[in-house]
Amino acid sequence: MTQTAPLVRDFLDRLANLREQAMHAATTVETTGELTQVRRRFLGRSGELLGLRRTIGAFSSADRRVVGAALGDAQSELERTLARREEQLLESEPALTGPFDVTLPGLPVSGGSGGLHPTTQLMYDLNDAFTALNFEVYEGAEISSELYEFDHLNFPADHPARESMDTYWLTGSETATGPRRLCLRPHLTGASIRYMREHEPPFRFVYPGRVYRNESTDARHERAFYQYEVLIVDRHVPLAAGKFLVDTVLDTVFGRHVVTRMRTGFFPFVEPGFEIDMLCQVCGGQGCRTCHQVGWLEVMPGGAPHPNVLRAGGLDPDEWTGCYVNIGLDRLVMMRYGIDDVRLMHSGDLRFLTQFA
Repeated sequence: MTQTAPLVRDFLDRLANLREQAMHAATTVETTGELTQVRRRFLGRSGELLGLRRTIGAFSSADRRVVGAALGDAQSELERTLARREEQLLESEPALTGPFDVTLPGLPVSGGSGGLHPTTQLMYDLNDAFTALNFEVYEGAEISSELYEFDHLNFPADHPARESMDTYWLTGSETATGPRRLCLRPHLTGASIRYMREHEPPFRFVYPGRVYRNESTDARHERAFYQYEVLIVDRHVPLAAGKFLVDTVLDTVFGRHVVTRMRTGFFPFVEPGFEIDMLCQVCGGQGCRTCHQVGWLEVMPGGAPHPNVLRAGGLDPDEWTGCYVNIGLDRLVMMRYGIDDVRLMHSGDLRFLTQFA
């Protein structure tokens, strides 16, 4: 050893003494509560072993390897001993203290009976509304590929949505292309290609589900959220059918007439495209943080399927046309119940969720 050998010996002696104390305490405790105190005393943030570790910086690099290894061995041994003792105590420690009267009635469940999440409830309501209009409900896979989510939907090769700053690509497939480049679906529209390839037109169907975007969260945006997409394909589908369909659905969901407006929009998978805004139901159009003080909230983009999309689905665009409507389900829930922050719906906060039970 170096000239610091006396210092190393002193450290190892202190460690041996501390190790003996810790092992004795860990093997003699009688309750899990006492065991927690022992773990906190020796392994906690302010524990004695951590305090000893802080003195290692005073040693030379060669001596640090010696004392560091000894300290690591002691810590590992103590963790194993604590784990074994915890198993013993959990098996032997009574679950209840004191006498237990089996004739006593059970405790009532707090919060009453359970209920559906507001997003789930609205999804079911929309399913009922569309089923009544002879639509089929379809489900697609949450793990998809670049082929279905971008290539088949007419996205240019350099479109920014293909980048990892927007789409969650699965590890190991980032450098692949087409069907081998896997991702969490960033939208529902790719499922429409799968449906078109599996069915014979004409058809009308809806496909609800969760989608994923790599973006910052705020009152209006989440990384994982719900959409509800609608597609009609027939020989003659006027674009005005989309507006009529949206108004009918909104009136059904809210139980009253909802003011909407239709404006031009651009999306690679539709031509022409539109955006449908609804009057903010939180502030009544006066302006709030939910609608960014403008009084309107974008809820349903859509349009006629682009000819390239119909071809990808195995259909002849000269024979078939249609209409997409993509509903932002979480935003519609916010409007229905007057919720001003979408993050509340994904928080798991029972104080919020029990309001809908």
